[in-house]
Amino acid sequence: MDAFGHVNNVEYLRYLEEARVDMLFTHAQRGGGERLADGVVVARHEIDYKRPLVFRPEPVRIETWVTLIRHASFGLGYEVRDDDVLYARASSLLVPYDRAEHRPRRLSQEERAALAEYLEPPQG
Repeated sequence: MDAFGHVNNVEYLRYLEEARVDMLFTHAQRGGGERLADGVVVARHEIDYKRPLVFRPEPVRIETWVTLIRHASFGLGYEVRDDDVLYARASSLLVPYDRAEHRPRRLSQEERAALAEYLEPPQG
């Protein structure tokens, strides 16, 4: 919580990380994206805060989807929300990373296909 009683902006990044890990370690692996869980780095984050989120015992929902797929990067979009309230809209640009070679790598056709299952046009 910040000084005004709102969820701190750093916590939003943690929320996005949890959603991203769930997508890459669980959902993308079902369709051929196993290597995505082995190495992806964040190249960029953007967050647009829409309403303050205050402490409450109920969880907040993070909707996550793929916004773009390139040869050596892909984008994720997120909404931090309840059913009727949007708290934040965010995006991340991610780069697959070869940990053994210590360098970025290209997405395989299988990874591109796995990500394509979650591809939605960018939201306004």
